[in-house]
Amino acid sequence: MTGDKPGKIWKFGDDVDTDLIIPARYLNVSDGKELAAHCFADVRPEFSREATVGDILVAGKNFGCGSSREHAPLALKASGIKVIIAESFARIFYRNSFNIGFPLLESSEAARALTAADRVTVDIATGEIKRESDGAVFSTHPIPAFMRELVDAGGLVPYLRKKRGGT
Repeated sequence: MTGDKPGKIWKFGDDVDTDLIIPARYLNVSDGKELAAHCFADVRPEFSREATVGDILVAGKNFGCGSSREHAPLALKASGIKVIIAESFARIFYRNSFNIGFPLLESSEAARALTAADRVTVDIATGEIKRESDGAVFSTHPIPAFMRELVDAGGLVPYLRKKRGGT
């Protein structure tokens, strides 16, 4: 993600649960694009119409709490969100995200400082988050190399297929 053009920020608060990300009435859907059309339907209905490829979601504490459904990170990834930066993530959401090749970064400093008006670039290999308007840099732990391999492969299943020689 180094050198990407700055992404638009979608800002959320604390305790955003999976039912807010993708309401339960859409859980019979498994197609990412169809899920994306209903992402945040009950709390930010404009999200599904306005989110574009390369946007960044920034949130507070405990993002992705609630159920263990993979639908939530899948809907966000299919919406075009390239990375989520939050103060903290619910552990099952964190694991599900990397299992589908969707990167997450934890940074309390960035989560508190960034606003919906900001544009940022993110480097998951170094953990650097840079705000375009003033050049402010927020540092966090980079995504470990083995987890970046999952992201680069598109998730756990494609990663394992690649490691096993395509079987």
